[in-house]
Amino acid sequence: MANCIKLASDELNELLLDAVGRLVADGKVPSEPIPAFKIEIPADKTHGDFATNLAMASAKAFRMPPRNIAALICDALVLDGSCFERAEIAGPGFINLFLRRKWFSGVVENVLLENENYGKTDTGKGKRALVEFVSANPTGPMHVGNARGGALGDSLAEILLWAGYDTQREFYINDAGNQIEKFATSLEVRYMQHFDPAVEMPEDAYHGADITEHAECFIAEYGDRYVSVPSKERRDALVKFALPKNVAGLERDLKKYRIVYDNWFSESTLHKNGSVKKVVEQLTDRGYTYEQDGAVWFKATEFGADKDFVLVRANGIPTYIVPDIAYHYDKLVTRSYDKAIDILGADHHGYVPRLKAALTALGAPAEKLDVVLMQMVMLMRDGEVVKLSKRSGKAITLVTLLEEIPIDAARFFFNTREANSHFEFDLDLAVEKSSQNPVYYVQYAHARICSIIRNIKEESAECAVSDKPALDLLDKPQEIELIRHIAALPVEIDAAAKTYDPSKITKYAAELANLFHKFYDSCSVKYAETPELMQARLTLCDAARQTLCNTMRILKIDCPERM
Repeated sequence: MANCIKLASDELNELLLDAVGRLVADGKVPSEPIPAFKIEIPADKTHGDFATNLAMASAKAFRMPPRNIAALICDALVLDGSCFERAEIAGPGFINLFLRRKWFSGVVENVLLENENYGKTDTGKGKRALVEFVSANPTGPMHVGNARGGALGDSLAEILLWAGYDTQREFYINDAGNQIEKFATSLEVRYMQHFDPAVEMPEDAYHGADITEHAECFIAEYGDRYVSVPSKERRDALVKFALPKNVAGLERDLKKYRIVYDNWFSESTLHKNGSVKKVVEQLTDRGYTYEQDGAVWFKATEFGADKDFVLVRANGIPTYIVPDIAYHYDKLVTRSYDKAIDILGADHHGYVPRLKAALTALGAPAEKLDVVLMQMVMLMRDGEVVKLSKRSGKAITLVTLLEEIPIDAARFFFNTREANSHFEFDLDLAVEKSSQNPVYYVQYAHARICSIIRNIKEESAECAVSDKPALDLLDKPQEIELIRHIAALPVEIDAAAKTYDPSKITKYAAELANLFHKFYDSCSVKYAETPELMQARLTLCDAARQTLCNTMRILKIDCPERM
C-alpha cells in the first residue's frame, strides 16, 4: 500500500534534515536544534509540487535572514537519486521542490499494481474502531434524518477500514424505556379497540397505521386471548410480537440502502445483566452522586459538564442517560474499542459532555469516544421544502425516499456536505441525468473511460493496455494534474478518517471526474501523435478508471461501465 505523496514528503523531510546536517558540519549554521517546520503541497503548482518553511522556522535558531538560510539549504540539498528534480527559493524564504517525471510515472504504475486495493493505507495500524449510527427508534419507520445518518455512518466506517482500522458497524436498539412503554400503550389500545371501539387512544401515543397493522396481525394469531388478562401480560405479549418485526423491518430497509451491520446491540440486555444498576452503584460508591427531592443526581459539574443531572428519578426509575452510560462503558471498557464513534443528531449537543463526564467518573477512557453531530436535512422540490411523499401523501421515510430517487444518488448526496452543515437535498437534481448532478457526473466519467478502453481494444489487439508503457511521455499539464490528483487518494482517505468527514471523498471523486474530462478533451488517446503516447495515455485512462472505481466503492456507489 504505497502512498506516493507521503513517501515523497517523508523523503523530502530526510533530504532537508541531511542538508542542514551538512551545513552544521561545515560550520555554515550554528549547531542548534532544528525547530518544527512544515512540508506542504502548494495550491498553485507553479510554486512547486512541495514547499517547506524550514528556512523561516530556523531564522531565530540560526540567527540569519530566512532567504540566506534557504539559499544555504538549497546549495546543500543532494537530490540525486531522489524523486525531486530541483529546488527554488520563493518569497521571504520558502523552498519550493519540483518532482521528477519518474514520480508521476510511478503513481500510475502503483495504481495498476495495487488495483482494487489502491488508496488503502495502514494509518490505523489495525486499531479497533466501532461506528454506531442510525440506531433509529424501533417503534416506527426510519425518517429522512436516518437516511443521512445511514449514508454518513456507513461511508465513514468504510473509510476507516480503508485507512487501516479494524472497523465494525453497530446499531443500538432502544428496546427499553419510555418509548417502549408508549409503544406498548399504543399497541394495547389498538388491540382493545378491536373488541371495544370506545377505548380511547392517548394523545401522546403512536397513532401510525403500522401500530394498527401490528394489532390486527396479533389478533389474527391470538384472537381475544389477551382481552381479559392483566394489562402487563397483554402489553408484554404485544411488544414481544411487534418489536422483532419492527427490528427486522429496520434491518431489511437498511440492507436495501446497502448498509449491513456487524452488531445489533439491545438496550434491554443492559437492564437484564445489571449494567444499568451497576452504573448508579459505582458512581455512588465513588462519591459522585447525591440525593435531592428523592432523586439520585450525578455530580457532572465536577467533570466539566454544564450542570449536574438526575440518574434515578424519585420513583426509582433510571433516566434515559443511565443505560446510555452503561452502553458506552461496555464499548470502551468491556469490549475495549480503541475508538468508539457515534453519529448523532445535532440536538444531542448538550448530551455529549454529560455522557463523557459520567464515563470519566467511572474510570472509562472517555477520550476514545468521538461524536459526530449531524444537522437536519431539508428535502427540496421545485425550490420548495417537501415534507410529504408524492405517492402516499405521508411524511417521507427512508423507504419512500428510495422509491423516489436512486440509492446511488441518496448515498452520494447525503455525503456531499460535512455532517455539521445544514443540507438541502434537491430531489429534482438527484434524478437528473446531467453534469449538474454530481453522482451522475462521476458515474458518467467512469463509464466514459470504460468506453474509451473498450473501443480501442476492439479496434486492435495491439491497442490493449501495455505492460510496459512509456509513461514518461505524459508531460502535458492536463496529464500531470490528473496524475497528481490520482496520487492524492490515500491522502484524502487518511484525512477523511481523521476528521470523520466522508464529504472529502465525494469531493475527491467529483474533482477526479472533472480532471479526467479535461485531460480527455485536451489530449487525444486514440489519435495520439505516436503509438507509444497512445499506450501511455490509455494506461493513464485505466489508472483513472481504477481510482474512480475505488472511490465509489468506498461510498458504495455503483460503477457503471455503460450509460
